[in-house]
Amino acid sequence: MDTTATNVTAEEAQDQARLLAQALPYMQRYEDKTIVVKYGGHAMGDATLGQAFARDVALLKQSGVNPVVVHGGGPQIADMLKRMGIVSEFKGGLRVTDRATVEIVEMVLAGSINKEIVALINKEGEWAIGLCGKDGNMVFAEKVTRTAIDPDSNIEQVVDLGFVGEPVEVDRTLLDLLAHSEMIPVIAPVAPGRDGETYNINADTFSGAIAGALEATRLLLLTDVPGVLDASGALIETLTVAEARALIADGTIHGGMIPKVETCFSAIERGVESVVILNGTTPHAVLLELFTEHGAGTMITP
Repeated sequence: MDTTATNVTAEEAQDQARLLAQALPYMQRYEDKTIVVKYGGHAMGDATLGQAFARDVALLKQSGVNPVVVHGGGPQIADMLKRMGIVSEFKGGLRVTDRATVEIVEMVLAGSINKEIVALINKEGEWAIGLCGKDGNMVFAEKVTRTAIDPDSNIEQVVDLGFVGEPVEVDRTLLDLLAHSEMIPVIAPVAPGRDGETYNINADTFSGAIAGALEATRLLLLTDVPGVLDASGALIETLTVAEARALIADGTIHGGMIPKVETCFSAIERGVESVVILNGTTPHAVLLELFTEHGAGTMITP
């Protein structure tokens, strides 16, 4: 008899056993499969949610899944820039990443945040390792520009965002070695360019590129909303790419959800089986999505 949980009643123990039995078929479904999880947003600032996320990732590994974590850190970067007295410039509503800013971005993303997540997962009994796109020449990026309407002339103009990039090459060699070594990669979305510069990459975009290169079974995009909502505000549980494009066209999908859904399209085009947008502020959202019948967000499929 296990005497480490004597405060659990017999009824509670039966409920726990029932949940484990119900989860078993889903665990078997994802055994030896690669799951890429993009972790960010408000969940990263909550210690309890952070611990729950780390426990989810550890349990995935213990269940025979190959989890890969990609993380963001926008609020933490903004806080550090403020503390350093660096004022961000915005063009067309978009943040410009100059040389001073990209140094802070790399310090925060590949440094403090990355190691904090690694420590949380290691505390749960697994072996995580912190990386960024620079390690092992894993990812190469190219500078991106955006267009925006000039408010004075009402003319569309090209906006130079500085050291903001997008992934153009992903080498999976290092990630495959880590998977064979039973290690969990935790990756910051910072990568070099062939021009020798360092680029800050949107974490959603970065995770989609990683998931595509690994031919992941699932890409989970943890955000701070339940998923894609219909016109009445109800959660849409599944969408095909064509259906999602139609919802963008008619305005149902709008605002900040559009780039997330477009990341889903890109990941699927790269070979990911399906992508799920789910609420990372829900405790154990990853386990709810993968190991329960109803899931926890909106799944987009080919």
